[in-house]
Amino acid sequence: MIGRLTGVLLEKQPPQILVDAGGVGYEVDVPMSTFYNLPACGERVSLCTHFVVREDVQQLFGFLTQKERAAFRELIRISGVGPKLALSVLSGLSVDDLANCIALQDAGYLVRVPGIGKKTAERLLLELKGKLADALPQAAGLVTASVAGDALNALLALGYSDKEALPALKQLPEGLSLEDAIRQALKLLARK
Repeated sequence: MIGRLTGVLLEKQPPQILVDAGGVGYEVDVPMSTFYNLPACGERVSLCTHFVVREDVQQLFGFLTQKERAAFRELIRISGVGPKLALSVLSGLSVDDLANCIALQDAGYLVRVPGIGKKTAERLLLELKGKLADALPQAAGLVTASVAGDALNALLALGYSDKEALPALKQLPEGLSLEDAIRQALKLLARK
């Protein structure tokens, strides 16, 4: 198993890069979240990797963080989700956004990812529930998932974007009613 790859970045052709490690050029597929944060060609790069061997292909996937690789591994454990779809999810959502989406059981984010329909999104939410909790250190302080999901929908209906609403919902204490959660989130959003 190849767990880490360190070398010189030779080429960047999304979603694939070429890394020279000890005179051997490794083709590595990376999510766009990793691709955008890569150094310039000719510079050193270090990636956490996941090696997939099937009867017809061998592929190496690379990630800048262990958190991304862990999310990738959780995604490909789900029946019907292969490496290509997992890369697509991580290209469309950061690990934190994916963890928020799962905590709130909100399929709206996932259906925006190419290749994911409503049924697949709901299955991902169901199967990943509780599995990316470490990506959200503040998850214990979140209001309950059903209240947070309803509050998020209310804030979206009021015209706030999900990028504005989610951070406000993360700051709310546990045990709030829906009305209190919306009221406090609106107060937080008004301060910005």
